[in-house]
Amino acid sequence: MKKVRLLFALLCVFMLFSIQFVWADEPYVNFKTAVYARVYEVQKMQDKKWLESTFQQMNEHLHIDKIYLETHRDMVVIDEDELVKMIKFFKKRGVQTSGGITVTVNERNLFETYCYTNPEHRAKLKEVVELTARHFDELILDDFFFTSCKCDSCIKAKGDKSWTRFRLDLMEEAARELILEPARAVNPEITVIIKYPNWYEHFQGLGFDLEREPLLFDKIYTGTETRDGVYSNQHLQQYQGYQIFRYFENIAPGRNGGGWVDTYGSRTADRYAEQLWLTLLAKAPEITMFDYRQMTWPLPKQWRADWQGEGTSFDYDAMVQPYLKGDSLSAEATMALAAGTALKQIDEALGFLGNPVGLKSYKPYHSTGEDFLHNYLGMVGIPMDLYPQFPAQADMILLTESAKFDSSIVSKIKRQLSEGQNVVITSGFLRALQEKGLDDIMELQYTNRKSLVKQFLLGRSTLVSAPEEMLIPQIQYLTNDSWEFISGLDGGIGWPVLHRAQYSKGYLFVLTIPDNFADLYNMPVEVLNAIRAVLVGNQFVRMEGPGQIALFLYDNQTAVVHSFKDEPVTIRLIINKDYNNLVDLFSTQLIEGEAVDDGWDGETGEKAFNVELKPHSYRVFQIN
Repeated sequence: MKKVRLLFALLCVFMLFSIQFVWADEPYVNFKTAVYARVYEVQKMQDKKWLESTFQQMNEHLHIDKIYLETHRDMVVIDEDELVKMIKFFKKRGVQTSGGITVTVNERNLFETYCYTNPEHRAKLKEVVELTARHFDELILDDFFFTSCKCDSCIKAKGDKSWTRFRLDLMEEAARELILEPARAVNPEITVIIKYPNWYEHFQGLGFDLEREPLLFDKIYTGTETRDGVYSNQHLQQYQGYQIFRYFENIAPGRNGGGWVDTYGSRTADRYAEQLWLTLLAKAPEITMFDYRQMTWPLPKQWRADWQGEGTSFDYDAMVQPYLKGDSLSAEATMALAAGTALKQIDEALGFLGNPVGLKSYKPYHSTGEDFLHNYLGMVGIPMDLYPQFPAQADMILLTESAKFDSSIVSKIKRQLSEGQNVVITSGFLRALQEKGLDDIMELQYTNRKSLVKQFLLGRSTLVSAPEEMLIPQIQYLTNDSWEFISGLDGGIGWPVLHRAQYSKGYLFVLTIPDNFADLYNMPVEVLNAIRAVLVGNQFVRMEGPGQIALFLYDNQTAVVHSFKDEPVTIRLIINKDYNNLVDLFSTQLIEGEAVDDGWDGETGEKAFNVELKPHSYRVFQIN
């Protein structure tokens, strides 16, 4: 009997431990998670005590489905025998292992990459690929499979080509001969993934090829890190964390493996969390935390912002409360805690959402012009859906300056308008095409003059003011051939901000972009509302309110509104006449709305709903 009681007691203890372990390591429902380990940390994993303690602590906060074990970075190559031990360690704990390679000579030396005209570098890379393929069925290339080399060998090999054309061709050849063929020769079952970084506007100049490489590689992967949009060197806007994944998904439908976020450059806890949220709101099937080392770092001391607290989407105080020791945090409060908290929260929201939709826009392969403008437009509540091919079936299409890289773009615009569909072009697109066929549709002139505007005129009599002056290009037009809907006023004269002309059965709109794209955030609410009504008025819902608020739409008539502002704000959601109700999906609250008056003939059939947003927080709605 004593033995039975002892066994029963031991079983109870085991079950209690198991329940706690499962709770801490509970998988997320709507996505998989991965952690990338650099070769330096993989080397450090030879210390089994360090490996066990760091993984256990990490796993308490963050469920890990997969770990990428890097075999090479900065000419450092992992010992193959030790690699086998690491793989066994993680597989024993139910964690999938994949290989990773970073093709750098010295990352600290301005991200020095391999030279692909250097025979020694080529042989080295092939050797590392073969080593990795022997041990993994999946291999990912970190950000650096590009080249910035201009050594004498590269100069000679370039010949008369441009640097862009030379590098695109060189990296396509390197992908086939040094990566894919060696990997598949060693392991025919291997899946080879190329991970692209966040600077997609400039890829072609360094050899990243969004046109050919996704056809060569089995999958692609998306760098969705945006860090701080003001103080980090790249100044990437928060919305890019969503938009870049959607663009890459449209490049390789169903083969965009996931999004990738690091912990750098986030001045507040919610700025880090937002990067994870936006990646997953874009419907990434997997998210990778870079990197294993960073997940073990203690939470930064200054990470709490004034607005964080009860009611905000990222409640920093609630997260750290169990780890407070006086005024200090215990060692268990690591970056893995922040990641796990943010992921658990967004997982619940994702269960409500369908597939992303939005205003279709066109960015041809290898194009530049008005760099990253789509992200600024996303930050003023215009849901973007960016494609590498012309989206001919769309009722409304947005074309920024980058569309000039399509030599037949004017004929495509004409066809859209002739079929009764509408097109919006930016002032940058007008500047590039005004003497290259666009004047056959509408005779506008992008002048070399600028205006410093603060006041705006909507229609004939509504005058509103911005908080600050902004510089816009002066655009001239022929009276009654086209007409301006919104004007920017400067010293007694006005210039078009939103312009329209009819052609055949459709309308061509021109949207004037301020010289500083961030001035879009400073445009008066009434101006932004009028722009949204034109650009996304055909969607089932649009927003009215200030800038720095994003709207994400899904094909099951759900919507997410996220505020990037540092203070609370009230916006309006306008649902079109086919729908009646707005429901907050977290609270199940049916929000009261009111009929919209168009100011002319009475009600429009639309309904408006007031929605309050906390700082750096989101809400999820069903429209029915």
